[in-house]
Amino acid sequence: MGYALKTKKGYDFFEVSSALQKSIRRGLEDEAMYWAAEFYHSGFDEYLWKRLRVCCSEDIGIAEPALPATIHALYSTYQDFKKKKKEDSQPSERLFLAQAVITLCRAQKSRLICHASIHYFRTHEHYHLPIPDYAYDQHTRKGKSMKRGLAHFFEEGARLENMAEVDREEEYLERAKKALVNPGADLFASE
Repeated sequence: MGYALKTKKGYDFFEVSSALQKSIRRGLEDEAMYWAAEFYHSGFDEYLWKRLRVCCSEDIGIAEPALPATIHALYSTYQDFKKKKKEDSQPSERLFLAQAVITLCRAQKSRLICHASIHYFRTHEHYHLPIPDYAYDQHTRKGKSMKRGLAHFFEEGARLENMAEVDREEEYLERAKKALVNPGADLFASE
């Protein structure tokens, strides 16, 4: 019979991990905080942070694309405060852990990234896509041999789908084209 990893209160380690993640998925803040505190008080805080970072991509992902940076910042701050820890009855690093857990609970959720990861990394060995024609531009040997220059690059190679409306985008595009043709042109000349 193998060794069973237990938490301070005698819970199975992996069951606590599962309960934590399922509570976050369901937005159950009280339960998620309880399981996070169980890991923290059991000395498994590094594993807890690992699990929170996985949850961030696996269960939230593209629904809140900037959230991994927030969770990383909270983790870094947690580590900084833990290093400076005093014999307080309430260590400050707990604030950043609580903020991470509650933020994950309240975040919009999507498992698209998890599903995409499973699909593409599991099936990759079974498929072989050809290089698409649009990839052959002035930056590749084949594109150069096809005499594809700047005009082709701006028409095909730099083409964007789902393009945002950004103020002065077209103006800067035209400036870039002119600079590539004549880099010595006066930047401030009236057009």
